[in-house]
Amino acid sequence: MLACFSAPSFAQSWHDVLSEASAWADLNLRYESVDQDNALDDASALTLRTRLGFKSGTLNGFSFTAEVEDSRIVMGQGDYTVGPTGYNVGEYSVIADPETTEVDQAFIQYKNEKLTLKGGRQVIALDNHRFVGHVGWRQDRQTFDGVTATYAFNEKVNFFYGYLTQRNRIFAEAADFDSKDHLFNASFKTAVGKFTAYGYLLEIDNDTDNALDTYGIRYNGSMKGETVNWAYGAEFATQSSESGSGETATDYDANYINANLAATFSGITAKIDYELLGSDDGAYGFATPLATLHKFNGWTDQFLGTPAQGLQDVTFSLSGKLAGGKWLLAYHDFSADEATAEVDDLGSEINVQYVTKVMDKVTLAVKYGSYSAGDIKVDANKLWVWASTRF
Repeated sequence: MLACFSAPSFAQSWHDVLSEASAWADLNLRYESVDQDNALDDASALTLRTRLGFKSGTLNGFSFTAEVEDSRIVMGQGDYTVGPTGYNVGEYSVIADPETTEVDQAFIQYKNEKLTLKGGRQVIALDNHRFVGHVGWRQDRQTFDGVTATYAFNEKVNFFYGYLTQRNRIFAEAADFDSKDHLFNASFKTAVGKFTAYGYLLEIDNDTDNALDTYGIRYNGSMKGETVNWAYGAEFATQSSESGSGETATDYDANYINANLAATFSGITAKIDYELLGSDDGAYGFATPLATLHKFNGWTDQFLGTPAQGLQDVTFSLSGKLAGGKWLLAYHDFSADEATAEVDDLGSEINVQYVTKVMDKVTLAVKYGSYSAGDIKVDANKLWVWASTRF
């Protein structure tokens, strides 16, 4: 018996794929200035980031997504350094927004009721971005090449696995890394909150012996009261770092701790957050190389790399709504985990932000960070003003 082929049915399927397709544009115009007490000139940049994306409809569970990203200096306002790209090195302070045009995402996806598979270049953001994120704050955001699988056993239990072959970092293609990374993340929702366990096994593929393995657990919960709503969380992780071989081999261990508590009353949220990126006897600091680092430890980005003495960050913040927008005020107090006679006080920072929307689709915002140096670093002030839209 010959197989039956229905041309009209086949044509209809592809018609559905095309008719269900969607496209978008995402624009972000931002001014940034940097004033630091160092030998470099103050930096300023006016840049425009454009993302153009396309997503097909679905055929038998399969779909395709593609996105192109471009970042340009506007009106010649580009007096800044982008270290890894070689742009103005040694002249100005760093603003990590290189001019670039590249493929931001390009992946094939298969999805059914419980399973989602992706293969190709994609955005990956796990939990609160502390260990794996997209660094979406920068104009050239971070993506990854590889395959990922997400399986939802039910509404409460979720498992994620990713194998990454390349880290597409925020400094354009010249600074990307080949890798052999394994990401494991499993979460379980309960009546008292959400529990997550993870393992991130990272290795740069550069013909050297290296491994950065992190295992951790985290918890987040909330409770509504008559006048006050509470939110709280805790996290612990342990990390081992190995590199080199023979007499040049190094092997370090460090821990990570986070504890936070927030109370919302009368539209105002007050929060205290303690974060420890531990040290191994003052020789190595806990590292999170795939994180959205700008989100943590102050907006002036003084601690994108953890000092060898480790880092303790106690943060107090207030946030709320005003005139149709949202405001935030935060204070960070930094200190070393393994203090020495020379390095103990790591300074403090104040962050202020206001974000609002106009015409429903345009976001206008301003934010400011002021870092006061301690035993290391120098004083730094950074200002950002931006407008963004997506359609």
